[in-house]
Amino acid sequence: MAKNKTVYVCSACGAEVGKWAGQCADCGQWNTLEERSAAPALPGGRAGYSGVVSPVQAIGEVDLDEAPRISTGLAEFDRVLGGGLVPGSVVLVGGDPGVGKSTGLLQVSCAMGGRRRVLYVSGEESPRQIAMRSRRLGLPKEGVMLQAETVVENILATAADLKPQVLVIDSIQTMQVGALNSAPGSVSQVREAAALLTRYAKQSGTAVFLVGHVTKSGDLAGPRVLEHIIDVVCYFEGNLDSRYRMLRAVKNRYGAVNELGVFAMTDRGLKEISNPSAIFLSRQEEITPGSLVTALWEGSRPLLVEMQALVDQSRAEIPRRLAVGLEHNRLAMLLAVLHRHGRLATYDQDVFINVVGGVRVSETSADLPLLLAVASSLRNRPLPADLVVFGEVGLAGEIRPVLNGQERLREAAKHGFKQALVPKANQPPEKIPGMAVTAVGKLAQALAILPESPAASRPPS
Repeated sequence: MAKNKTVYVCSACGAEVGKWAGQCADCGQWNTLEERSAAPALPGGRAGYSGVVSPVQAIGEVDLDEAPRISTGLAEFDRVLGGGLVPGSVVLVGGDPGVGKSTGLLQVSCAMGGRRRVLYVSGEESPRQIAMRSRRLGLPKEGVMLQAETVVENILATAADLKPQVLVIDSIQTMQVGALNSAPGSVSQVREAAALLTRYAKQSGTAVFLVGHVTKSGDLAGPRVLEHIIDVVCYFEGNLDSRYRMLRAVKNRYGAVNELGVFAMTDRGLKEISNPSAIFLSRQEEITPGSLVTALWEGSRPLLVEMQALVDQSRAEIPRRLAVGLEHNRLAMLLAVLHRHGRLATYDQDVFINVVGGVRVSETSADLPLLLAVASSLRNRPLPADLVVFGEVGLAGEIRPVLNGQERLREAAKHGFKQALVPKANQPPEKIPGMAVTAVGKLAQALAILPESPAASRPPS
């Protein structure tokens, strides 16, 4: 009898080695190597699948005509995908439990079911449960085929018979390859299942959706190589106690990275929000110190959000620094710049920052509005309600330009803002109707706009 070969697999990146070590040589993580039994190789190559070998073509013979994209039926979903679903692409949709992954993909499946053949495979629910949810959401019933299966070989056999144009796998962590001895959800199972489904998508031209679970830290469960195999990685963001959900693309081979789609969770499922700036600008009648509106750039469009800062005398030996929606380390750096170049000290103050609506800010254009909001709260002087601010702040106190400055200003003017504070390099060459634009080059110049007396005003209509 042949002896089973033992390998050690890294739970972080999926690398395989023949000998155990404390640190993975590929990703550098410690204590992540787990013992596994090596899967026997099947005739035809990879475990569990021996499909048709792709033909070899000269680069000049490749058809460059762009394949028509498939509309998902949700305009915000199409925006995140780069204009629609590409035939033969593999899209991974991740998110916390209960955030709306399965509901959203069931809506997409039923919306495309009348125009395309859709196969919805679930490893977590029975067809009866899926049908009951579809009826509760009031979704059309035509064109969607259901299958409760977890073995990838059986799913590929069914797909070979039905030849669907769209295949939904819910979820990739429940799938298993029969040739592997490990349990579903392990590194080897997730990696091999994703590889087989990706190969099927490329060879057949079927668009494949994969639902992925996330860990406590917010990362996708499974090996890191999973994100490299597939074409598009999207994450559903949003607190479960909020009705708004944001779908963000963190990888996209067919469109803009960091594109954002906004939805509202209702009793009829996900409802797309075509003008997300309006929902994030529901400000109070009376403007308070520390509140300011900034214009972010999310993917291919501007997004207006409100930033709030609260600065209060600290009672502890080490003052607190808390940022919701912003990177904590960048907050600490900007507070140091505010002290050095703005002459405003916060070393004895608790500083709390919040981005209203649950939006996560990743770009540097929020630097200047963050510091102005902190200064406004520290001095107890509210800023004008019709003011919008954006700009990057350097360590020397200089205000650096950001991309797409004019588009941000036009979006703010469309929502009734009359004043703007921007970097000098972002000053528009032509006057924007109804808006007075002030350009600054140093942090001290920006702090000079704080009013002398705390006179509040009403927000723009």
